[in-house]
Amino acid sequence: MSEPNITLYHAPMSRSVRVRWCLEEMGLPHTLVNLGPITANQRGNMGGADFKAINPMQKIPAMTDGDRVMLESVAMVEYLVTKYGPTELAVTPDEPDYYRYLEWMHFSEGTMSMAVNLTLAHTTLLPEEQRNPGLAKWARMELDKQFKLIAERGLGDGREYLAANRFTAADIALGYLFYLLKIVKQFDGAPEAVNAYFDRLRTRPAWQRASAD
Repeated sequence: MSEPNITLYHAPMSRSVRVRWCLEEMGLPHTLVNLGPITANQRGNMGGADFKAINPMQKIPAMTDGDRVMLESVAMVEYLVTKYGPTELAVTPDEPDYYRYLEWMHFSEGTMSMAVNLTLAHTTLLPEEQRNPGLAKWARMELDKQFKLIAERGLGDGREYLAANRFTAADIALGYLFYLLKIVKQFDGAPEAVNAYFDRLRTRPAWQRASAD
């Protein structure tokens, strides 16, 4: 296996926290380039010309591993646990919960991120005159349905984590979105099982290091 030569381009509270969390959990050596904090004027224009050469959209995160460049945070997590394992963070195809692991890993950005992003935009990020109460209400209804699905399908039957009876990369992928909602005070009303689950995630030393700034 090749040695990692990882650089993570990071900003506090951004999706790079998800990747940093994985790196910390795995104890992988890496260089952290902090480009934040992200301000309204910087969104889509981070890091100047040097960063634009890495990510033409100038958004966070970006990760390099040698000459390889990645721009999607969940893909970065999946890459790290697959390439630099074996690790308990990955669920392998021979394990019964492999399908659950993949489903919840990709639920975070494939399903839940739209409602989270609209909630952030129309309750906090946009200037008040640009916020749309109708979109905020729709996003909240979607979040409530998603929380219910997580509580029942993800954490039902006494599960503490989403797959394989242990903390995995799927929990990293989803837990980050709870963190965003908590920051903007939109996590209230989540079912008790989801609250307890997020509390478990936040006790992890790697999470505390990854989210410290």
